[in-house]
Formats: sequence, C-alpha cells, structure tokens
Amino acid sequence: MGKNLKGKECGKGICQRKDGLYFARFYGRDGKRQGKYFETLPEAKNWLADAKYETRHNRVVTSSDMTVDKWFAFWIDNIVCDLAPNTKRNYRERYKRNIQPVIGAMNIGDVKPMHCKAVLNRMESGYAGSTIRQAYITMGTFFKSAVMNDVITKHPMDGVRFTKPLRAVNDIKYLTVEEQERFLEVAKRSHNYRQYALLLETGLRTAELIGLTWDSIDWKKHTLTVNKSLEYRHSEGYWRAGPPKTKKSYRTIPLTNKAYSILKSCYDERKSRKESELLSQVLEYTDSRTGERRYLVMRDLVFINWRTGEPAKNSSYDTHLYKLCDEGGIKRFCMHALRHTYATRAIERGIQPKVLQQLLGHASIKTTMDRYVHVTSESLVNAVRQFESYTPEKH
Repeated sequence: MGKNLKGKECGKGICQRKDGLYFARFYGRDGKRQGKYFETLPEAKNWLADAKYETRHNRVVTSSDMTVDKWFAFWIDNIVCDLAPNTKRNYRERYKRNIQPVIGAMNIGDVKPMHCKAVLNRMESGYAGSTIRQAYITMGTFFKSAVMNDVITKHPMDGVRFTKPLRAVNDIKYLTVEEQERFLEVAKRSHNYRQYALLLETGLRTAELIGLTWDSIDWKKHTLTVNKSLEYRHSEGYWRAGPPKTKKSYRTIPLTNKAYSILKSCYDERKSRKESELLSQVLEYTDSRTGERRYLVMRDLVFINWRTGEPAKNSSYDTHLYKLCDEGGIKRFCMHALRHTYATRAIERGIQPKVLQQLLGHASIKTTMDRYVHVTSESLVNAVRQFESYTPEKH
C-alpha cells in the first residue's frame, strides 16, 4: 500500500507524490500497468475501482497472445525483481525445466487445474520432493500475482495439492560424537581438512565458507563476519558472488580457539599457495540490506584449491567427503550435514536456542529447532543428569 505525504496509508495501488498529486495504478490483463493522476484521494479511489471493475467484467479482455511464457517473463522482471538472486534463479530454473514445457505456450486464461497438476505429475518419477515443491511454489506464486493484477480472474491452481512428502527431518544427516571424531581423524589426511573442521566449529554454510575473505576476520577480537557468499554455477560455467542467504544471515561469529588456529594457519601459509589467473577477478554483487554495490576480490579468498589454485567448487567438497566417509566406514553425508552437526553439538553443550539461531544466521528460531537440532542419545543422557543434579533453593 502507498502512503500520503503525512505517512498515512492511501490504499492498495495508490500513493501521493511530493507535488501533492495522487497516483493510482494497477496491472491490466495484458500485463501492462495502467495509471492516472488525481488531485484528491477519493477521485483516485473511484477511478481505480471503476477501472478494475471494467477489467473484471471483460470490457478489457485478456490479450489473445498473453501466454504463460509472456506473463512469467513480465512477472520475473517487473513484479518480483527485488527478490534475492538465488530465489529468482530457482524460479527461472523450475519454470524453464518443468513448467514451461507443459504450459508455457498456453494462453494464460486457458490454464486449468488439470494442466498445473500435469506439471507436477511429470516430475514425480525423476525429482526429489523438495524440487517438486519448488515448482509448486513457483506456479502458485506467479499465478497468484496474475490474479492480484487482474490478468486472470481465477487462480488455476485452486484445488491442486502437492502430495509427495519432503524428506523427513529425521532423515537429515548429522554426525554423532563418535562419527565426528572418526571423520576428523580420517580427514586429517585431506587437503580440505581445515575447511571441514572450520564448519564444525562455526556452522557456516558452504557458500559462506567458499566466499570467506581475509577482511572478514578480526584477529584482535577473534571474530568472523559473514557478509557475502560465493558459488560456482555449473549450468552457466562461472563464479557468482552474492549476499548471504537472508538478511538475518549477516552476522559476526565469535571464534573458538580451534577455529582461530585454523584460520591463522591458513593466513600464515597464504603467500606460498598456488594461485591461478582466475583469482585476478573482482566480482560485483548487491548488499541485500542496503542495496549498495559490493565487491569480492577473488585473490583475498581464504580457501583455495591446492592443486588448481582456484576456489574449490561446491560439488567438489561433497565428492571428496564421500571418499573420506568410505575410508572411515561412515555412512556418506554432504557438506551441509556438518552445519547440522555443529547445531546439534551446540545444544548438547548448553548453548541457548536464541543464541544458536543468531550463530547460524536463521531468520526463524523454528528453522533452528525443527530442522537443525537433532535429539541424540548423548543429549538425552545429559538432560537426565541435569535433572538429577538440580537442587531447589531453600527459603
């Protein structure tokens, strides 16, 4: 909703300019914005109501060439253009791979629930539940926007349900204390040992680890600041810098003594490491908190692949992890499991949930507790011991 010059709400689709005029606007069925200026707020409200009524009652009809493809392109570039880059990339990928082949060429007004369900049905056998859910959310979101902007009168996904279960919380891998010790012992022979060990000490996301630069470390205060990420886009073949996952992911983490030692050893060896021409790049990205441009200097990255002199790709960490798991007789897990393990150890050691939420950079404590903290046999034993040792104060 827009506001007037005094900061009061004018109503959906209406705002007041600095010169005092009121501007009313909405998106027509053809995806184009319609707007008009008025001297008073009642005039703006009346015009907006009349214009929307005319559109709904087919005095303005959906263009015969307004296909789903055209609406999605308009929606992604104009209506949700301020979303995080990762979110928009996921929308585009699901649309291109799964939605467009089924309904992309259809007139948006002709799409029915059966067509939307067909998109999901085609994914059943070849995709994980989480990926199908992404397609479900993508369709639901851009069709909802079409309804809100009077491009269509009814949501074509009404009655369509996503039924394939997501991976259960208990299926998300984390390491027991014994597995963690065994893994670290095997990993000591790996060139990635310090990266794996640092994740277990800080709970960083993989993209945050890869994008870590020297200026993010305060050696005097023993802290590490998370303010960017870096990942390799295999489908496009380039490195992409960006902000952390959410605004809550911007955080400063106090370093444990082990984490500090790991980073200090990397710093002391930085001049002797191999560096490729790729490190001469400076990548630009946008700070999601301020909208300002930021830059990631590749040569300042903390972790570089010892063999190639380039940053280690996201997938290569997982591939190497699998080999270490096989050597140690541990069931295979991915890099993200180390973040889950950190969260579980933190709770076992008495860290308060709200504190852990900030350390992990979660927007919601529900995510922290429901998805990341796992009840282990060790935590149950510790809870019982705490219960037994509690002595109420005498008054």
